[in-house]
Amino acid sequence: MLKIIFRWSLLLLIANDTSVFAADAIEQLKMFSKSAKSSSGDFVQQQVVMNSDGKPRISKELSGHFLFSRPGKFVWEVEKPYQQKMVADGKQLAMYDKDLNQVTYRPATQALATTPVAILFGDTAVEVFFEITLLGQKGELTWLELTPKVNQSGTSDIPYSKIGIGMTNNLPQAMELRDNFGNVVLLTFSHLKTNIAISPSEFVFKPPPGTDIVKLP
Repeated sequence: MLKIIFRWSLLLLIANDTSVFAADAIEQLKMFSKSAKSSSGDFVQQQVVMNSDGKPRISKELSGHFLFSRPGKFVWEVEKPYQQKMVADGKQLAMYDKDLNQVTYRPATQALATTPVAILFGDTAVEVFFEITLLGQKGELTWLELTPKVNQSGTSDIPYSKIGIGMTNNLPQAMELRDNFGNVVLLTFSHLKTNIAISPSEFVFKPPPGTDIVKLP
């Protein structure tokens, strides 16, 4: 009898454990925001346009690597088909374009509006800036939708009207960003590693000699 009770208790523990991993995407995103203090990974970014026949087409594809360390430090580096780099050190955001030989600096508070990576890896909880709605399962991902809050200060500069985030195992695997003009950007993440050691020097951008420097207020 004791063996039967033990087995049922074990099964209940396993079931409860599984329910944690099967939490909806909203809870997964909040868990990621709280527990992932640093991370690295690769990304593919695709610009999607609609053909005249109403079918979607990928017009541009970028790929690269990212790093982040909370609060407010990240690197978003495009490696193909050209080289661009964004580095936030918690105080300012540096945007470097190798082909233009130019780096633009702006306050880190503007990073949220500048790049979607800050939505996931910034130092402010996403629920402060967005209304979050659970969309449900699609393939292997559970999707949620972020809509900028109308009366929240700082959201007027966000260029996206709808942001989808696909979660699995408490990690973001994909993003879908839509603006008011019907443009769609798809981001997929791979090789994600969380809570890794990252040298502070990774978040210090040093412009190559001769780089034009632009500073925005």
